[in-house]
Amino acid sequence: MTSLIGELLLAGVPAVLAITLHEAAHGYAAWALGDDTARLAGRLSLNPLRHVDRVGTVLLPGILVLTQMLTIGHVAFLFGWAKPVPVNAWRFADPRRGMALVAAAGPAMNFLLAWLAALCFHGFALVPDRFAEPVSETLQMFMLINLVLGLFNLLPIPPMDGGRIMVGILPLRLARVWAGMERAGMAIVLILILVLPQLGPVLGVRVDPIHDLLDTVLPAAIRLVMAAAGFHV
Repeated sequence: MTSLIGELLLAGVPAVLAITLHEAAHGYAAWALGDDTARLAGRLSLNPLRHVDRVGTVLLPGILVLTQMLTIGHVAFLFGWAKPVPVNAWRFADPRRGMALVAAAGPAMNFLLAWLAALCFHGFALVPDRFAEPVSETLQMFMLINLVLGLFNLLPIPPMDGGRIMVGILPLRLARVWAGMERAGMAIVLILILVLPQLGPVLGVRVDPIHDLLDTVLPAAIRLVMAAAGFHV
């Protein structure tokens, strides 16, 4: 029980903070570009409860944590989402470009938070020895979760942030086709993350494209963030 609570705190608290600031960044970016829909809806808030989605923020992550603790004894993978911040693209001077900038604000916030976590290691010598390990683990987890969240949201599949960025930068005709993927986009993402990895062993092959992509990109992202914070990795 103590181990489970520790895992929940170590993974859950940084994840909630990362998701909350990610969503708030979307709202503030929209407000800066002339759309106050999120502000009027009370979503320009750092209160995590304002951004909770019952399925994406509570139910699914909770099931993932419990099943992993019961099977492998630790949390190796966490996935979820918050309630999307309402945005009215028609309030922007250029709706397509405006939505792309609003979408980019979420991952940009996560990369900024990862960099700030890396900067905190410069003050690590001031941490008392008895707190050194938990502080180090918390900072590492916070940096990792923000990088994973930022990179994952850059998947070029609407309604992911990367998909909306693509709609904003592609030629208009192709952008319309790309935007049309949004209805099936979340189903595609869930199939890539949850279905294919389970289906692969049944077929005798390994099929886990998202995990493989993160395995390739994440180490480079960690090195880049640490270098930007002044560390030679």
